[in-house]
Amino acid sequence: MPLPLRFRCPFSVILLLIAPVFARADCPDHFAGQKPPATSAPVTLLCSTGFAAGYSGPDHESLWSAEHLTKESIIRAQTLQGRAPFHEDLRLPPAERSELSDYRRSGWSRGHLTPSGDAPTRAAREETFALSNIVPQAAKMNSGAWNRIEGNLRKIVRRKGEAWVVTGPAFREPLGSIGPDHVRVPSSVWKAVLVPSLSAVSVVVCRNTTPYQCNTVAMDSLRRVTGVDPFPAVPPAQKTRNRSLDALLLR
Repeated sequence: MPLPLRFRCPFSVILLLIAPVFARADCPDHFAGQKPPATSAPVTLLCSTGFAAGYSGPDHESLWSAEHLTKESIIRAQTLQGRAPFHEDLRLPPAERSELSDYRRSGWSRGHLTPSGDAPTRAAREETFALSNIVPQAAKMNSGAWNRIEGNLRKIVRRKGEAWVVTGPAFREPLGSIGPDHVRVPSSVWKAVLVPSLSAVSVVVCRNTTPYQCNTVAMDSLRRVTGVDPFPAVPPAQKTRNRSLDALLLR
């Protein structure tokens, strides 16, 4: 049974100047069936305009990040140029949030959960650079296989119309932590994709250590390893594993 979410809404004026994030008590439109991913550990729900995150204070990072992609939003996103500065998420108390200094000289890149390339507006893109949407990721994997999967997913959405997506870290192997805030380093990162027009799901997992390999797994395997159920409100008949979808994501 999913544990209750904790909600944090206040944020400072400084954050508005860096990246406008709309703090709301809930944001059901980001979730399939309007219900957030279920977790075996408590998380703080962080609502942004383009995505939502389930943040773990003890880990100093999110256990999941959820978004609803449409053909129209991807087309708009692909017209945007440029990046935004990484920044701390001031909606979180200082004791729980990660900081820029945690990644400095850590040997790990700042890897997005919800990709900046999915954001259809400038404000939404800036929000993806909050450190609450970031996990320590191997640079070679982040810019290689993981980047290809993100691009493949955008192609699928343009072809199939829409997708519900949940992305997160997994900690099957202990890799320690980085920085003074002890940001936990995941052993892999995963992405669960639900395509309504196919009534199908695919779960891709990429190792965060050598060899940087990616493969698809069953939903039950993801839940067992991570404690996250990405789509708890969707009936089982509407989220069967689809091998063709697996192949499109991994090509």
